[in-house]
Amino acid sequence: MLDGRLLVDAHVHAARLPTLSPAWRRWAEEFGRANPWPDLYDDDGTPIPERFDAHFAAEGVDAALLFSEYSPKATGTQPIEDVLPLVKHNPRRFRAVANVNPHLHYPIDAELSRQLDLGAIALKLHPVHGGFSPSDNALYPAYHVCREAGIPVIVHCGTSTFPGASNKFADPILLDDVLRDFPDLTIVLAHGGRGWWYDAAAFLALSRDNVWIELSGLPPRRLPEYYARHDLSRLARKFIFGTDWPGMPGVARNARAIAALNLDDETISLIHGRNAVNVYPALRNLLA
Repeated sequence: MLDGRLLVDAHVHAARLPTLSPAWRRWAEEFGRANPWPDLYDDDGTPIPERFDAHFAAEGVDAALLFSEYSPKATGTQPIEDVLPLVKHNPRRFRAVANVNPHLHYPIDAELSRQLDLGAIALKLHPVHGGFSPSDNALYPAYHVCREAGIPVIVHCGTSTFPGASNKFADPILLDDVLRDFPDLTIVLAHGGRGWWYDAAAFLALSRDNVWIELSGLPPRRLPEYYARHDLSRLARKFIFGTDWPGMPGVARNARAIAALNLDDETISLIHGRNAVNVYPALRNLLA
């Protein structure tokens, strides 16, 4: 816990460094200058479970969602198998998230099911780095698996500066057809429409009970500016805390910056962890 509140970091990249593009390493070094993330790896660039666990414990994190990503055109390949040692070391603190790319995985539902069998608790899609629209019919079998399993789909909705990225696929409106065809599927908008789509992300979150905004990569102090056209006290109740670790200054630092916003204590508690517990069924044991 952090300052008496449950804390979930719903957006963490803990990949093995050799599988990543040089641009990923530059991103982590630039935006994570104040974050001692290199100390958590061995000389071969492999995460050391004990150090990761101690680091996130010191930051007050009760649970962290560890992302995998299959985006060889942009950031490289982050196989789900590479985060499993962290999950094995502390399955209460660390949870794996699946990732599929329709250009690489076929049948896509079989690959997703394989990753769920490895323990993944949600699906992350990265249209911008993978080069596909989230409304592509090739993804529909994966959406069906998630609906049947009762797990959320996290979709990257924000600009990216990585070489090879396709920012046209970041627009939240591309999910409109998916929400129509899967009205009971829970969708989490990672990065909250960063760039040009804050209003679109806010509209979807406010108009649909099953759509949430995840705050990774967004400086907390600027949230009132990004969502200035909306009632922040109302919209913030649909926020899920996430950092985009390691490319950020610090988990506790970001969480306390959220707490410093002009929001009531209940809303801050929802953002820090309770919304994540409600959205991700596998986290509900945190309240036990």
